[in-house]
Parts: sequence; structure tokens; C-alpha cells
Amino acid sequence: MTGKAKTARKWIILTIAGSLWIQPVLQIGIPQATWLPTHIASAAETTQLNESYITSGAKLLEYRYKTARSGKTVSILADVVKVDLKNPYVNLDVMTGKGNQFTTKQSVEGMAQETKAVAGVNGDYFNTASEGVPMGAQASEGVLMSSPSELKGMYAFGVTKDGTPMIDQFTFQGKVTAEDGSTFDLAGINQASYMTEPNGTFSHSNTMYIYTDAWKAIERPANSSTTPTEVLVQGGVITQISVNATIQKVVPKGAYILRTHGKAAQFVQQHMKVGQKVTTDYSLQAKSTGKSIDPTTLQMMIGGHTILVDQGKPSSFSRSTTAIGGNRARTAVGYSQDGRYAYIVTIQDNDNSAGMSLYELQSFMASIGVWKGINLDGGGSTTLVTRPLGKTQASLTFPTEYGGNTQRSVVNGLGVYTTAPQGKVQGFSISGPKQLLIGQTAKYEANGYDTYYNPISTAGINPSWKAGSSNIKWTGSEFKATKNGTAKIIASSGGVSTSMNVNVVGAEAIQNLTTASSTATLQAGTTIAVPVTATLKDGSSLTISPETLKWELVGFKGSVKDGQLNISSVNSGTTVGYAIARYDGFSTMMVLTTGGGATSTWEDFENVNYGISFLGNPSTVKGTAQVTQGTGDHANSKVLQLTYDMTAGTSKKYAYAQFGGTSGKALTPGTTGVTVDVYGDKSYNWLRGEVTDASGKTVYIDFAKSINWSGWKTLNIDLSGSGIAYPAKLKRVYVVNVAEGQDERAATGMIAMDNIRLTGAAQAATYTMPKGTLSMTVGKKTSTLDGKSQSIDVSPMLKNNATYVPVKYIMDAFGGQATWNASSQRVTILRAGQLLDLTVNNKAYVSNGKLQNSTVAPLVVSGRTLVPLRLVSEQLGLTVKWDQKTKTVSIQS
Repeated sequence: MTGKAKTARKWIILTIAGSLWIQPVLQIGIPQATWLPTHIASAAETTQLNESYITSGAKLLEYRYKTARSGKTVSILADVVKVDLKNPYVNLDVMTGKGNQFTTKQSVEGMAQETKAVAGVNGDYFNTASEGVPMGAQASEGVLMSSPSELKGMYAFGVTKDGTPMIDQFTFQGKVTAEDGSTFDLAGINQASYMTEPNGTFSHSNTMYIYTDAWKAIERPANSSTTPTEVLVQGGVITQISVNATIQKVVPKGAYILRTHGKAAQFVQQHMKVGQKVTTDYSLQAKSTGKSIDPTTLQMMIGGHTILVDQGKPSSFSRSTTAIGGNRARTAVGYSQDGRYAYIVTIQDNDNSAGMSLYELQSFMASIGVWKGINLDGGGSTTLVTRPLGKTQASLTFPTEYGGNTQRSVVNGLGVYTTAPQGKVQGFSISGPKQLLIGQTAKYEANGYDTYYNPISTAGINPSWKAGSSNIKWTGSEFKATKNGTAKIIASSGGVSTSMNVNVVGAEAIQNLTTASSTATLQAGTTIAVPVTATLKDGSSLTISPETLKWELVGFKGSVKDGQLNISSVNSGTTVGYAIARYDGFSTMMVLTTGGGATSTWEDFENVNYGISFLGNPSTVKGTAQVTQGTGDHANSKVLQLTYDMTAGTSKKYAYAQFGGTSGKALTPGTTGVTVDVYGDKSYNWLRGEVTDASGKTVYIDFAKSINWSGWKTLNIDLSGSGIAYPAKLKRVYVVNVAEGQDERAATGMIAMDNIRLTGAAQAATYTMPKGTLSMTVGKKTSTLDGKSQSIDVSPMLKNNATYVPVKYIMDAFGGQATWNASSQRVTILRAGQLLDLTVNNKAYVSNGKLQNSTVAPLVVSGRTLVPLRLVSEQLGLTVKWDQKTKTVSIQS
């Protein structure tokens, strides 16, 4: 016997995880595998950012990969677990669902914590319409848990018990021998139903499969389009035969069930009886060599998709990758040329990283030393967990494609395990936030580790803490970031010290700074939420607590506390006020005006007097849209409920709840924001609204890019920049399941809405600014304002083909204010809703929260700030005329 059995909501039908395009047996066959030409990737740069131990023999390597897309450079973050396969204290193995069983799913973090893995990543593709079973081969500790499907071009990664890695396409070979000596071929082990390639036949028709106690479900498998005859074998003896019916129980521990149909069922009826002995033999065969592989020699094996790298170079794909294209989060695995190291590769797709195409993934893997590698399930499945040095369990390494800590449940994963004994104390590491904002405080802790880089008790450590740089301060209980740049935190104990670098984000890293709303109502007693978002130059974004900002309030008095601006009083005669927020000198502004800005209920669904109807697009999308009694927190009110079933059809799918047939319901003119309570189904689908405005234009509202929550949640949507022309109507709200990554979202579900509230626009700001003409001549200390001459203490000048003028006299003539900050050498100009920050000898400037670049920079002459005239005038809406003959500049408003 060369193999042995190991003891131990409805989703989209048309695809398996990662959009592999595997049809279930109730549908048509799959596209045939084709060899695709190797793509020449754009020139790219791979930079290693960090390296840290996970355990003896395993390290986490962090990289930045830069490449060009459409003429622009993009930055992608990659995290790689490098495992020394020759290290006796570390090994790889497969993690499986919950309790090491198929037909269950669990997050990678959950599987890692359940199995005590020190690192783990998502694994094989799986048919999301079935029970939760990998499509490829899976082996663990010498036991073949599932066989490879008959699909062309599908590769698998394995490691033998002597630490030798292998990547190949594998086929399954096996047979069952009855007591009378007759045999029948086995088709596989623990397989979901599918259509075989290239024949396009039903996988479970006229075949015999083994189902072990690793298969948790009673149905073996679901949606097979066949009626089985099943044989229960315990201790090598047949204990039950169920003709033309499933045995209605799970496989007992240590037993297995032969699931047969057609010719295989006839074999059972002719050659098997209860009480007779039966034996099974099976093995794998490598396609490239034809070599038979005994599963008992395998430490582990996990299935994947196409080959990516071969002999250290990008390879042609082994099957079509059209449905798994795009720039997505990615997961892959490979090994080094000498076979010593395995590389578990993950690519981030989140606010900090732009994801990768498969071509870019090939290039990256080759650049870090992968000799041969394959693609694993990616996109929303991509999840990496690693155990930080000194910590006791693995945790999420980076935000997933779904956002934040949201993790998709998958059928299996690849885990890293330590077998090292407890060693002596080696040292300790520091854990805590790696990025801080100026003014932010944070606590850090010391974690001990032994000679094998495994956690050890920190009871005797009791470190002393201190700042290792001038831009961070130890307060006695925590650290406080005081200035931008790389800060160092130092911990010492027993004569041993360790340190950690922390990035303190400063103004030089910011591209944009924005408030949640650019306008608000100026009225005493008003409270306004003022979250501020910084978009960094590397493309990432972060939310800045309003309390850490420096606020300047113009035209009113108030305070910022608990994330809100509280207006206590408005200056007499003021109709326009400004709330200026600064982070490390980088500014943004909210304009406040008297009148408008009220929030009112637009629809609570208690007394709906118009029709609400359902529409599916394409027509295969089914569902309902109706007003019904709510649940949970909304059990005492009526809600709009939208149910959907998108299991049929292909491409994009939409489920609409239409207001008033096709006419819609009128929105309040001037609406700048929507607040709505939404019951989420954690389907990860897209929730949108469709508005038709006065010009006939369709405007789409994104309520949620991903419905990644369950139960009721309040959403706030800013419409101030939507460009809706009133009168306008909300025609419908709808759930979208887009084509890319469609399998990663639920095909059926239900969402509900309640209490739709609209916020009206603050009254448009009106500015009464002086008008006139100001003339100044280069080299002369006199100016003329509307024909009246006046003295100025510094004359305009020409430098580098630009005219510089004293900013004070522009403000005096045309209104506004200019303030000077000597420490930062910055002049701030505020006029008619425009906020400009210009820094002496710096060509970069900030205009209403956005970093811009000029060809010239401000100067200081005789104690006065001279600014580039054309730059300032264009930003402030002033008109400039130049007389070359007299070298006179005329500024008009």
C-alpha cells in the first residue's frame, strides 16, 4: 500500500476562489488551458526594507517593489517568509479549515492559532460553490488528504520529509481491491464535484472516490449530478453498503467511505459485501518526469494555479490567467536554486500598496532569488500572519485587500512550525507602533526570546526605557513623538540593550491634507465633526486626530475636543469664518458660512407612498425589494429590505431597489451629505446609489465599496464634490458584484436600509473684497492705488525672470491677511476662501490643503517677504499686467 487515509452560505457558482473559472458539474465546461507567451515586465526596482526572525530557520523579509504603469511609478509592498528547509527546528505543513477538516473554512489567523503555526498564508484555490475543499492535491505528514483535480496546467508545491522541495503538475493513480481479488480504479480522494479537463465530463460520474474522516460534511460531495452507492470501510472491513443512497452520517474516525456511481457502483454490487475485506493503493505521479511519488514520503503538499517562475526566470503561464488578472493582492510560493530555501510570497493591495499583476509578481519573485515558483489563491484571499519576535502567537502582518483586519475564510493554508526545544535567553525585542504622528503617544513592551528565536518569559526583564533620538521623548510611562523623521526607542535590561526605529510622519511626507467636509455652517452652539485625512507622497493615507492638530479659528471662537469643532460664539458682523488646521506646518481649511447646513430625515420607510420594486441585471439576477419590519436595533421600525441571488449568469451583476418605479424620489436641493443606517450581510459586495440630476447626468453614490460587516451600521457619505445639479432624484440603491474577483463575494444575501438623512449645503460664501488697481515699479519704493501714491518700505524686484512684490501691500489693497512665521520662514495668505502657505526659498507651496510646485520661491528682502507675483495673483484670483518698458506691474481686482 503506497498511500493511506489520514485520520484526523451559498457563494458564486461560476468561479472558484481567485476567479479560476472552474464550473461546477451543473454548468458547462471550463475554458481549456493554454500556454500564454511570457510578458516582458516594465523595468522595476526591488529594495529590501527590513528583515526579522520569526523562529529559528524562518525570517520575515519586507520589500518595496517599484515599477512603471502608464508612465507613472507605482510602489508595491511585498512580505516574504523565507524558510530554511535544512534547519532541523522548522518545517512547513498544511493548515486545513477548522479542526483539520475539509468542508469547513476559517481565516488564516484562526488556522494558525489553532495549529500553533508561527507563520501562515492562504493556500489553494477552491470552488466557492461547493463545500470548501481545495482543488489541488494536499498532503500533510505523509498522508494524502486530497488528490489533484483533472485540470490542465495546475501546479502544486511540496516538500519531502528529507526537506527537498518540488513543484510540478501531479496526477492521481490508485485502485481498490475487493476480497475476491477484483480491482477498480480510484478517481481521487476527498474531491468536490467539477468538470474534468480536457474531456468536460462529470467528475463523479462512473467513478469511485475515497472520502476520509478529514471530510466533515455528510454529502460527499454536493451538487454532483449523480446518485451514489456508498461503502463504509472500518479497519479494512466493509461494515455498511448503501445502494443508490448516501450513508447518512459523517465518516467515522479512522474509517473511510468509497463513494461510487455508474460502473463503479456496479462493481460494488458485484464484488463487495458487508464483512468482506477491502484494500486501497494510491500514489501521485509527477508530469515532468513521470516519477511515481509515495505520499508517505511527503512532509506536505499544497495545490496552486499556474507556474510563475522556472529556472530563475518568468515562465509562460501553464493555463489562462485572464480571470485572475489585474493589480491585486497576491500569494505565491517557490524555492531557491539549491533547494535549501522556500519562499512564501505575499503582495499587499491596500492604502499603502498598489497590488501586482501576475507579470510583476513573476519579476519580483525572480529578483529575490526564487528559482521555481507557482501562484496560489490571491486577491481577497491573500492573508499573511507572522509571529513577531518574542510574541506567543501569529497575528496579521498587513491589512488585507478587504481593508483593515478583515480576513476571508479559506479552505486551507500553508503554515510554518517550530519544533525547537526551549533555549536560553538570547535577548528581547520591542513591540509597538512603527509609525507615529507628531504629538502622538504610544506604549511599547519588551518581549523575550531564546536562542531559537522563540518566546520566553519576560518576568525578569523589567527594562528601562529611553529615547535614542531627539524627535521622541520618554514621559515616564510612554513615548511621545515630537518631530518628524526616524526616531529610536531604546530598552535596556541586565546590561543588554535593544532598539526599535519608529517613523514619525512630518509635513515633508504629506501630499494632501483634507477635512471631511470643506464647508460647514457658522452658528454659535454648532458642533461639527472634523476628522482630517493626510494623503502621503507614497500614496498611503492616515487619519489624524483633530486634537493633535493646531487650530486657528478666524471669525469665531470655539474649541476642538473629542474629534469635534464646537463653536461657542461668532464675531459680530461675521458671515464667513475659517477653521484652519495645521499638522507640522502643513495646512488645510474649512470654510464656515451663516445659514443652511441643516440635517433632516429624507426617508424612514414608515409611510412610503410610492412604489418600490426589484430589478436584476442581467435578468438571471433574482431577488426582492420591499418595505418590511426591521430586525435587531431596528426591530421597532420599518426598513427597506433588498434580497438578491446572483448565482446564475456571468460578468457584472446588479440587484436594484428602485424608488417610484423608474422615476425616483426627489432629493433636497443643495444636499451635501447623506447619513443612512445599513444592515450588512458581510458579502463584500459593493453598495451604491444612482442619482439623475437636472442635466440628465447620472451620478453614482458609493455607500460602501465593500459590505464587510454584519448587522446594523451607520454610514456617512460626503456629496459636496459629486457635482449633482438640482433638481435631482435618487432613482435606486443597489448591490453590485463586479466581474473581477467575483468569486470572493457572496452571490446571495440581504441588506436593509433605514433612516436616510440628508444634510443641506451651508450657505454659499460671499466675499466683499476691495476692488481697484495697484501699480508698483521695479526698483521704486512707491506704489499707486487707484491713482493715489503711497510709500512702500521695500521695492519690487526682478529675479530669474520673475517679478517679486511685497505681500503686505497686496493684502492692504485687496483685502485678506498675511501672517509670518519666523521659525518656519513661512508666510500664510488667507483671502476669499483661499489659503496659501509659502516658504522662503522653497518652490513647493500648499494651496487649500494640497501640495503644489512652482518654478520660483518667496524671498526675504530688508525684513519684508517678497512673493512671486504671478503665482500669488493667480491663486488669489487677481489680474496682473506687466509693462516691459517702464517695468511696472499693475494688479487688479
